[in-house]
Amino acid sequence: MDQNRVHSAVAEGWSASALPSLAEFVEIPALSPGFDASWAETGHLRAAVEHVRDWIAARGLPGARLEILELEGRSPLLMVDIPATSSTAGRGTAILYGHLDKQPSVGEWSEGLDPWKPVFRDGRLYGRGAVDDGYSGYAATLALEAVHAAGGEHVRVVLLLETGEESGSPDLPAYMEHLGDRLGEISLVVCLDAGGGDYERLWLTNSLRGLAQATVTVSVLRTPQHSGLASGIVPSSFRILRTLLDRIEDAATGVIKLPAMNVEIPADRRAEAEELAKSDPGAPKRQHPLLDGVRPASDDDVELILNNTWRPTLSVTGASGLPEPASAGNVLRTSTSLKLSFRLPPTADSQAALAELRQALTTDVPYDAKVELADVIAQDGWNAPALAPWLSETLDSVGDRVLGERHQGIGIGGAVPFMTMLAERYPEAQFLVTGALGVDSNMHVPDEWLNLAFAQKVTEAVAHVLDAHARA
Repeated sequence: MDQNRVHSAVAEGWSASALPSLAEFVEIPALSPGFDASWAETGHLRAAVEHVRDWIAARGLPGARLEILELEGRSPLLMVDIPATSSTAGRGTAILYGHLDKQPSVGEWSEGLDPWKPVFRDGRLYGRGAVDDGYSGYAATLALEAVHAAGGEHVRVVLLLETGEESGSPDLPAYMEHLGDRLGEISLVVCLDAGGGDYERLWLTNSLRGLAQATVTVSVLRTPQHSGLASGIVPSSFRILRTLLDRIEDAATGVIKLPAMNVEIPADRRAEAEELAKSDPGAPKRQHPLLDGVRPASDDDVELILNNTWRPTLSVTGASGLPEPASAGNVLRTSTSLKLSFRLPPTADSQAALAELRQALTTDVPYDAKVELADVIAQDGWNAPALAPWLSETLDSVGDRVLGERHQGIGIGGAVPFMTMLAERYPEAQFLVTGALGVDSNMHVPDEWLNLAFAQKVTEAVAHVLDAHARA
């Protein structure tokens, strides 16, 4: 395809149509079901899906069929089915994936900014869901339009925009089962819910960590007791829980002790980490706002990258049973609860990891205290297959003609459940997991923003990949 025609089609589509609609999308507080138990009654998820559907429908993609799927009790999913160009009919299906649910507003936004009020400033669009991941449906649609405008080709394309990703995509397996044979043989998956270290190149996610999560509660008393009268007689639930955690994690180093949560790091992923560290020395340390004087977990950039992508970690993300210090009396509490979030290596077996975690927390408990596990989640990670020659060559070309810099592989410490699911179902498919997210995009936190110029370049890149895939 002619790059100039692709560029002009994408640029016009974004400025004239997509950006105004995306700004309206920001205004919809479409919280993911995990953050809004009344999502069906509030209707915000449905409103977000209808808003994007109406915009896509108005674009007039040739032969496109749009459908909002809403299985009983499950958050809605938008499916857009676009037939192949005439010469590529019957040559498989390409899936383009994104999500329309959002994280909560979280914290104080900067002056003049608001999670639900779009603000265009300095080449950015601020607002919750702009970059994570509301832009994705617009980018996918405009990429297809650019293919047509530049005389390109594409196989049958199915755009799937779900509304539960920020809650771990609990409804997506049911939808995939429901769609069954309708999706056909999938040969390419493009996920636009990722990104990388800068806005100069296309970043390819080559691995995603898995997850094991549980809320553990240690209970010792029927009712609270005066700490002066009970301490020394009744063991502290906090101390018992601390002891149990020592079975799992080395408190001095953060190393996870459970065998099922550890894997051998593949040589190619270690080499990629070394290449990434060389390309931007000090980047892992700059990505997060450490307080002055606080040191990262390692002084070695390669080790920090591997810690974040191929080694298990524990984060205590919540607690209960502990009053605020200002209101805490001299009381020995009945119980202590901690929410434990383990990030697992991409190739670790999450169910085996969860089984070892459960055994470590519930076996031979000190003082025979009562231990309960709730809100248990296990989710495998994903390790990308090698790039096919046609995709590697296309990405090299895109780096030269669109981005200006060669693409870079990167492991991601988080998870995209859909990738694991599709990799299991379609082991022969090629995967392009990329997107407009940057390390400073502030997804999930205050002042989330989308780099408008980079979103346009990502859109152009997807158009070239779709055309190359059809001709492969």
